[in-house]
Amino acid sequence: MTDTTEINKNNTVKTPWAAYTGGIPLTLTYFEGTMYEMVADIAAKYPEYVAFDFMGRSTTYREMMRGIGQCARALQKTGVTENDRVTIAMPNCPQAIYMLYAVNLIGAVANMIHPLSAEKEIEFYLNAAHSTVAVTLDQFYGKFAAIKQGTDLRTMIIASIRDELALPAKVGYDLTAGRKVKKLPPDAPVIRWKEFMKSGKIDPKTDADAVAETPFPKRGDHDPAVILYSGGTTGTTKGIVLTNRNFNALSQQVCAANPMFQPGDRMLAAMPLFHGFGLGVCIHTMLTQGGRCVLVPRFTPKSYGKLITKYKCNFIAGVPTLYEALLRLPKMDNADMSALKGVFSGGDSLSVELKKKLDNYLAAHKATVQVREGYGTTETVTACCLTPPHMAKEGSIG
Repeated sequence: MTDTTEINKNNTVKTPWAAYTGGIPLTLTYFEGTMYEMVADIAAKYPEYVAFDFMGRSTTYREMMRGIGQCARALQKTGVTENDRVTIAMPNCPQAIYMLYAVNLIGAVANMIHPLSAEKEIEFYLNAAHSTVAVTLDQFYGKFAAIKQGTDLRTMIIASIRDELALPAKVGYDLTAGRKVKKLPPDAPVIRWKEFMKSGKIDPKTDADAVAETPFPKRGDHDPAVILYSGGTTGTTKGIVLTNRNFNALSQQVCAANPMFQPGDRMLAAMPLFHGFGLGVCIHTMLTQGGRCVLVPRFTPKSYGKLITKYKCNFIAGVPTLYEALLRLPKMDNADMSALKGVFSGGDSLSVELKKKLDNYLAAHKATVQVREGYGTTETVTACCLTPPHMAKEGSIG
């Protein structure tokens, strides 16, 4: 990192904005490697830290890396090679994380799409990316089966939320949401997640040895890693190809702008990972810095408020409509939010009135922070501008 005062001392160009950065460096030395490699580096440093929580079940960095390596070997056995496009149509769940970084490890590109997209939209996304492999949940199988003939799709990997639940949660799932999931036909041309992952298992070697000895292609920080789709506000949605450096630089920039972050801090990951905000900030930034993601597969205001207090989340990120829903929760009246270190809003304009309500709400719930607004586009992964923590000018972002 470069010291701000040192730059100003040797710079003949006036930089009046430097006085407002709050000590944040003007330049950073960026990680040179892939998304997977940046996660692997921090996992080696904090192997027993919890990487993510999912509906009552916690997974450590060591366990996560084991799952990623296993998934990567399984992908290779299905015929996925360097630069292939693998479509991931999933909510925030463990299988999506394993698949994302496994795709990156083998040099392929993750094509991230909304699992609730209409059939024609899914067909468009698959054809736009020339994707030959897709992974989704059992409840979305019908959509992919309906449009498969009009695409290059040759392999479908089907997972289930149930596969990653702790035993008590499995029982609850079977009695509630699981009952609504239509069973796949016995002859469905798919690979089941458990069967898929089993094919990537290596015994009796350690996972580190297995990853080291498996011939994965060497990729660089400027190689494509992820395809995200624009909102389509000016016409047809477009696939935005983002590199390893795009995501890794974002991670470093977010942490530089939030020096209060510490390894082990918790982020409520309610923003979906097929969105730059969710994938870039809530998932990748946290997993490359030793953070802990509380995965939220399906957003409801009630569950959102409950998880903030249950896990004593240090960071939350969301769109204005999410925060509006939070304000209306009666059961949050006595909630303790004193653990919060950062609250971020993006994805849409935050009105001055709503920001004031949120700031007052946070103060009333023992939080010592205010909402910080971000501005960005899919082309910049997510926010490329963020209001400083110590000051906010009304209307400066929106």
